[in-house]
Amino acid sequence: MQSIQEIQADIIDEFSMFEDWEERYQYMIDLGKDLPLIDEQYKTESNIIKGCQSKVWVHAEMQDNKIAFTADSDAIITKGIIAILIRAFSNQHPKDIIEANTDFIDDIGLKEHLSPTRANGLVSMIKQLKLYAVAYQTQLN
Repeated sequence: MQSIQEIQADIIDEFSMFEDWEERYQYMIDLGKDLPLIDEQYKTESNIIKGCQSKVWVHAEMQDNKIAFTADSDAIITKGIIAILIRAFSNQHPKDIIEANTDFIDDIGLKEHLSPTRANGLVSMIKQLKLYAVAYQTQLN
């Protein structure tokens, strides 16, 4: 089982293979296509991430003291962004998610290549994933 840091390092390596941002956006779109999709029953108002321009639904559930995330979005780039975050944080212990830093987002240059509204949405997505982790960590204590 890879740690969050190891997964983030893999993501940085993958993004560094591409010459320009057009290729990176295409890669993000491809990642979005492989996203573990949220079950239709969880596509509810309460699972929408506030602060995102497009709709992003995230569902979290605890399995063997690890959080499994599923998600979906109605925008292809946003779907790619949430796919990257879920890849880094899904199937990890809540404490590790809470303590994880997200510098890898800056390392791949993602924030600077997003529109201000998408960059805010990215921050909202990270916050929401960490909030789920806090909620589940509280249940474990």
